[in-house]
Amino acid sequence: MKRAVAAFEKVVSLDSDSRDARSLRMRMGMLCRAHLDKTFIAGAEQTAAWQELAGMAIAAGKPVPDLPVPSKFQKIRAGESDVYAYLPEEYVTEAFGIGARYQKMELPAPKAIEAMQALANQISYYDLRLQEPFQVLGFLRDELAAEEGLQAKSDGSQSDAPSGSVGSV
Repeated sequence: MKRAVAAFEKVVSLDSDSRDARSLRMRMGMLCRAHLDKTFIAGAEQTAAWQELAGMAIAAGKPVPDLPVPSKFQKIRAGESDVYAYLPEEYVTEAFGIGARYQKMELPAPKAIEAMQALANQISYYDLRLQEPFQVLGFLRDELAAEEGLQAKSDGSQSDAPSGSVGSV
């Protein structure tokens, strides 16, 4: 974990714009993207678990458990091995909070993607100084695109479909 912090700090402090420096920035960008995605998911999953435990605690007349907190470290699969990725607390707190708000249905998917991408843009441009920002929440973007595709297909073919049938996917 110390190596993850050192690697992040080294890349952030790079002054050079050499090919090696750009390559290091791009690799760190991929780790940051994976970290943000996993932190968003952790925020959603841990919030769901906390809501369930809190509901049971309230029903039993017991104190509500502490809210979950994000980790500055995420284990990322990198080829054949795992590596730890690090992001500063302010970033993980924001990503975790967006995931939690999404889970509580306080934030619709498009707004969650927009907020997470704004965070990714900040890291990409200001910390890593990348030419192009990395894109986060690809899985959620794909899910929304698939839903939109199904909706468009059902809207467009509804008059052609026999009553009561379900179109193939």
